[in-house]
Amino acid sequence: MKVAEAVGRALHAAGVEQVFGVVGSGNFHLTNAMVAAGARFVAARHEGGAATMADAYARVSGTVAAVSVHQGPGLTNALTGITEAAKSRTPLVVLAAEVTRPTSNFYVDQDALGAAVGAVPLRITSAEDAVEQACTAVRRALHERRTVLLNLPLEVQASDAPDGALAQAAAPPPRPAVEPAAAEVAALTRLLEQSRRPVFVAGRGSRSPAARDALEALAERCGALLATSAVARGLFHGNPWSLDVSGGFASPLAAELIGGADLIVGWGCALNMWTMRHGALIGADATVAQVDDDPSALGAHRELQLGVTGDVERTARHVLAAFGGTRQGLRTPDIAEAVATRVRWRDLPYEDTSTRDRIDPRTLSIALDDILPAERVIGVDSGNFMGHPSMFLSVPDQDGFCFTQAYQSIGLGLATAIGAALARPDRLPVAALGDG
Repeated sequence: MKVAEAVGRALHAAGVEQVFGVVGSGNFHLTNAMVAAGARFVAARHEGGAATMADAYARVSGTVAAVSVHQGPGLTNALTGITEAAKSRTPLVVLAAEVTRPTSNFYVDQDALGAAVGAVPLRITSAEDAVEQACTAVRRALHERRTVLLNLPLEVQASDAPDGALAQAAAPPPRPAVEPAAAEVAALTRLLEQSRRPVFVAGRGSRSPAARDALEALAERCGALLATSAVARGLFHGNPWSLDVSGGFASPLAAELIGGADLIVGWGCALNMWTMRHGALIGADATVAQVDDDPSALGAHRELQLGVTGDVERTARHVLAAFGGTRQGLRTPDIAEAVATRVRWRDLPYEDTSTRDRIDPRTLSIALDDILPAERVIGVDSGNFMGHPSMFLSVPDQDGFCFTQAYQSIGLGLATAIGAALARPDRLPVAALGDG
């Protein structure tokens, strides 16, 4: 068995069930081995599309996906999609064939390219270590929530794998949840007990049913309103205290209530300039706290009064257990009525500017929201148009909105919708495309 086949089979054994790509001479045997082992391969017309399909698939499915590319130009063609995935901390493995001779027309410093866009560069260095290194790539993608560039030199791919090499191939254990420190749990509990106007903003780190349930239970106890970043849109769909999205897509009522909070807690959320409207949604007297299982994320975008290192669900459950009594907070009858009638953009009056030749995008979006099945998964491209589908089309849950906008590249929307559709074949895929 050649190393190319051993690596392909090892990747499947490690849990990679879905691979996208454009096949050439350098990645053919590797990709073929993955398919033979049981993985599904989706061919794209361009490597950039393949990378974004893989990114979207990984986000919506919650699994590690792979993109397979040719050496040199196959990798450079994929770089915009890889950059988006890396900036979004998508668990993704990029399988790139590699030439090592600088005289080759395919030669480029692939390690440097990967590192420059935020991916973790790794390499298959020998036949003896190939299977272990392939499994390490998957483990790091999963446990570190990183996009990993796994370079596969052609000469190593063509060498013979040792007998029994695949015996060590196995899926990594689940990513361990980070337990928060007791002192940090106590500090967050005190802030919530003192708050009269708390708002929770949930982000990428909250995108699971378990985290949602824990946050909803804690919010009910302390009287908090619920909002999300764009990438977690739909997480609190159906909750009567949900403000939908915080940030540029927020409705006037949502912005008013978030801006009036005396405590904002970001749960697995960076609280970046988009989610907080460059700080405009943080009131002058507001306390800001952030919960994230990556300590380097705490305070990365704004000054905090409290940072808690911990898994969102675990932290919320610990705070809920320690919280004394029940607070009304912002959950008043007047606010309940306002949220029910004015938190959605489609419920706000506007002047329809449609003409005989053109249709107002708000009118179009509302009509589509009524026509399309509720069970949908929406992929949105970047550009001037993007606010309309993002604000007016409802989604059923956190898997209903795939937002590949960390790099703000125009042209990723169609590939995003394709990857999301493959991850959720039970739902109608909706590609919202415009300027790109």
